[in-house]
Amino acid sequence: SIMSGVIKNIRTLVTKYPLAKGMLTYSVLWPASNVTQQCLDPTRKKINHWETVRFAIFGPLVIAPSMYTWIKVASIMVKGNALRHAILKACLEQIFYAPVTITQFFIGMNLFEGKSWDESVQEWKVKGPSTWKTAICIWPIIQTVNFWLVPERNRVPLVAFCGFIWNIYLSYIHSRNWKENVIEEEAKNL
Repeated sequence: SIMSGVIKNIRTLVTKYPLAKGMLTYSVLWPASNVTQQCLDPTRKKINHWETVRFAIFGPLVIAPSMYTWIKVASIMVKGNALRHAILKACLEQIFYAPVTITQFFIGMNLFEGKSWDESVQEWKVKGPSTWKTAICIWPIIQTVNFWLVPERNRVPLVAFCGFIWNIYLSYIHSRNWKENVIEEEAKNL
């Protein structure tokens, strides 16, 4: 049947090309996490479909290849899959990769929405550091398990699945008005 042929071709694609597996996973989970966040947000009256489309494009075309590249680089930088190697890779990720991907997310998504470069950078300056601090509390544990116990070909999809909750958080942080955050911070400092 046609459907079994399509499924067979998809299996071949994701087995032969791990990046394709990651991109396919991100193409489902990124928009799903955004829709979940929008549904959980009591201030939203309806789903912003264009926002979800942006997540559906940005996740698989920007973040998945970036994550795939990082996992390859980390495996080259630190040889081995023992627990000590996994911990080192996870720590290196928080130092080198997390700031890059958080920057990609905030600046990239804002530019994708049509915001100016200056406004995108300003929002990143407000939201990026606190997002990174939160990431440091979560991702080293997930990535230690990932680098230690999961075969390399399945690491990007595992990160995508674990990242579902993280992406709900990112979607929430991204949807907050950063200018209000600046005013709140200035009020605290008075």
